Amino acid sequence: MADTSTQSIQVHAPLAQVAAVICDFPRYPEWADAMKQVEVLEEYEDGYAAQVRFVIDAGPLADDYTLDYAYAEDLSRIEWHLVAPSKMQRTLNGSYDLADNGDGTTTVTYMLEVELSIGMLGMFRRKAEKMIMDTALKELKRRVESLAKA
Repeated sequence: MADTSTQSIQVHAPLAQVAAVICDFPRYPEWADAMKQVEVLEEYEDGYAAQVRFVIDAGPLADDYTLDYAYAEDLSRIEWHLVAPSKMQRTLNGSYDLADNGDGTTTVTYMLEVELSIGMLGMFRRKAEKMIMDTALKELKRRVESLAKA
């Protein structure tokens, strides 16, 4: 059974800049430590990625998987799901919900639903999920804010 976790962070940049970083998949290895290779396999007519292949290596969690993406028209929601089970994951669904705070900042809410292919005690799985989400949000914030200052 898949578990769902949600976490939020405030980013000091407008929603459009946050969405641009999230949607720039080929650059993920530049700022997301666990991402070793990211490849856009299919695009929609508007140029946004429809399917993206990820090769990750986060120590004990190494995997190669493909995600299907969907986008809200205003990019306030970017969601994904696993195309097929991978070596490590049976289910992987997630989303970024972006909320413009009206002051030049954006609140990013990250939802992740994961069912691993390998057995893991609930306590350790929850701890791993929290670490993955913390890292993803902090790395996203750091990347967006560093580009906003440039």
